[in-house]
Amino acid sequence: MDKVENRTRVTILTGQYRIKGYVDVLPGARVTDFIVEAKGFIAVTDAEVYEPELGGRQVLAAPFIDVNRDHIQVLAPAT
Repeated sequence: MDKVENRTRVTILTGQYRIKGYVDVLPGARVTDFIVEAKGFIAVTDAEVYEPELGGRQVLAAPFIDVNRDHIQVLAPAT
């Protein structure tokens, strides 16, 4: 798991996209805690958005995106 300061690298799967980037997690907190505490959107920094299948093309890169929490199907720490 790649951590820089309080940033945790994650992969997020939605119905339409595969997103890689970082979420800011409080020291000592788990990613699960972060999701439970999130309101409607998850802030992702250094975001890369891809078509959902492995090897799918990149459709967006941005320093910051908000991901609608209701659309997240899987969120996992990246390896």
